[in-house]
Amino acid sequence: MKAMILAAGRGERMRPLTDRHPKPLLKVDGRALIEWHIEALKEAGIKEILINTSWLGEQIPEYLGDGAYWGVNLTFSHEPQALETAGGIRKALEFFGDAPFIVVNGDVWSDFSYEGLLDKPSKLAHIVLVPNPEHNPQGDFLLREDGLVVAEGESCATFSGIGVYQPEVFKDLPMDEPYPLAPVLRELMVEAEVTGELYDGRWYDIGTPERLEALNLSFQRRIKTIEYDGKL
Repeated sequence: MKAMILAAGRGERMRPLTDRHPKPLLKVDGRALIEWHIEALKEAGIKEILINTSWLGEQIPEYLGDGAYWGVNLTFSHEPQALETAGGIRKALEFFGDAPFIVVNGDVWSDFSYEGLLDKPSKLAHIVLVPNPEHNPQGDFLLREDGLVVAEGESCATFSGIGVYQPEVFKDLPMDEPYPLAPVLRELMVEAEVTGELYDGRWYDIGTPERLEALNLSFQRRIKTIEYDGKL
């Protein structure tokens, strides 16, 4: 299975941090955010990874190289104009051939293991949901007991930015035109073509400088806890 890391966003809410560097190169515990994604995908056995770029996009391949450092092969899809999530996937769709592929938002951080996604999806799409964070208390979608995800319901969860998709989901979208993912998913949900799972481990949406700082502070607290426990 191949994977795509979405790294083309401008990161307006992260300014001024993203005025000089694209958001995926911001540091989390001393490493660029995008490195965490590459390493997690590699741990699941995924070595063919495509990364889309736009804002300050030349910095990302300059920083990462061809992926040999991690033992993976990196391919880059540059968008002169950012095409949003579904539009970026459509532009790069040929890379995946006829096989399902994993997509992860480049501006989230999680300790989620991708290994469990290698046999997905049984439908056209399978997405990972998380409990609602403070900045999204209403949630996005409802995960039903039968494993299907629907767009409406009282007990909603938040889309993590991680999913597995069949190529046919995107093949009829316009090429090189911005297109968001949410309406694509909602149409599939009407057709009962989206399954999901709830992940309650560590997950952060790095949407603001404050959230990035909170994530880095969480690493410092964990290190102090480990050091303290080691003295017991």
